[in-house]
Amino acid sequence: MTPPPTGRALADAAPVPYWLDRPERPDPLPPLHGGTDTDLLVVGGGYSGLWAALLAKQDDPGRDVLLVEAGTCGWAASGRNGGFCAASLTHGLGNGVERFPDEIGVLDRLGRDNLDAIADTVAAYGIDCEFERTGELSVAVEPHQLDGLAADVDLARRFGHDVRLLDRDEVRAEVDSPTYLGGLWDRDRVAMLDPAKLAWGLRRACLDLGVRIHEHTRATGLRRDGAALRATTRGGPSGAPGADDPGPGGHGAPGSVRARRVVLATNAFPPLLRRLRAWLVPVYDYALTTEPLTAAQRESIGWRNRQGLADTGNQFHYYRLTGDGRILFGGYDAVYHYGNRMAPELAQRPATFTALAQHFFATFPQLGDVRFSHRWGGVIDTCTRFCPFFGTAYDGRLAYAAGYTGLGVGATRFGARVVLDLLGGGQTPLTRLDLVRSKPLPFPPEPLRATGIHLTRWSLARADARAGRRNLWLRTLDRLGLGFDS
Repeated sequence: MTPPPTGRALADAAPVPYWLDRPERPDPLPPLHGGTDTDLLVVGGGYSGLWAALLAKQDDPGRDVLLVEAGTCGWAASGRNGGFCAASLTHGLGNGVERFPDEIGVLDRLGRDNLDAIADTVAAYGIDCEFERTGELSVAVEPHQLDGLAADVDLARRFGHDVRLLDRDEVRAEVDSPTYLGGLWDRDRVAMLDPAKLAWGLRRACLDLGVRIHEHTRATGLRRDGAALRATTRGGPSGAPGADDPGPGGHGAPGSVRARRVVLATNAFPPLLRRLRAWLVPVYDYALTTEPLTAAQRESIGWRNRQGLADTGNQFHYYRLTGDGRILFGGYDAVYHYGNRMAPELAQRPATFTALAQHFFATFPQLGDVRFSHRWGGVIDTCTRFCPFFGTAYDGRLAYAAGYTGLGVGATRFGARVVLDLLGGGQTPLTRLDLVRSKPLPFPPEPLRATGIHLTRWSLARADARAGRRNLWLRTLDRLGLGFDS
């Protein structure tokens, strides 16, 4: 079957995230005007900040917790991702074994416990985020990728994971694509969910516990104030009424928060701590969703077990079924802009959307008459070890977590627990972890930063085209532990 022109399939796609384009979206909360005091200030209303606020109130219901968000809770990475909620805290077991060999067993157990705790929270607070523990199916689409799947199965079984290696016929019996040569089904360590509904549900749970939340409130500065810290803020939308993206400016009414402790949970956005800029880069990731599939279209591809899917190339695609029967199809391009640039217009990239549409129809040629309903992009934060790092500042009065590299749907809850432990000041089993005590290698300054990232992307694409063979640049990065993950 000849795939349709991608222009026709994309013609009516709305340039907004599918997850956020729903009537269930809550009305924004009022911005902060004037000054206030609090026990704990949380800066950032994505998953990291929401989990930190929720866990802080669970730990001590009498603690006053205030959260400020420059847009609305969940508008950025937390509402734009694929909805893969993984148990891994280390961006995959292989990355964890390589970087934390002496404690990967503990980290693997903590990751499983963390996923269980997310499921428990969703149930306890009645968060209707379509949480489905269906697992993830990794598929080989090139012959050289089959050896990697076999090695991944052996490693996973060493740690007691429930995994199954599928041959070509078995994987196509699960999800029918002519591109699949084999697969690995991790059956219990990945859940699928609606990411925006999770963010909105955590927001509601925080409010029910008494957390004060001010949206459209940008934290613009931070300084010492006696035994506390004082954050300056600007309150009020800086774009169109109701707009999510707060833009780069600091417009709006001034305010301030005096806080005994501060959690910094700003993801890829310019942090209030200058030191974090050396460790983080913002990378744009893109996705499409189809219109809801008809019964005949669903029958043509199978997919009855609703697993999340990802191919195993360096420049990989991730895809899954939504609750209303669409396919979300994203990944492949991971785009960095010189100088850590971020801007609202960068969330739309026609060349990437065309490439994703072409790859979609190559994967599922039987869906040649499907059209796309939404197209969007957004930034994620990445660091050179591809998994989160942690730290404190201002004599332990501020703590942060960052660098999740796309697996933050699950790992942010663990990160929030770590951050609260760090603010407590004492040693805990979590704060003693090498994962928590160590830092990734920093990215070089510009122009070396952009040059290195672009050379790495080119090299990864070249390796995919050359049966996985890594060139001298990639081998050098491997030896240094410095890299870039698509």
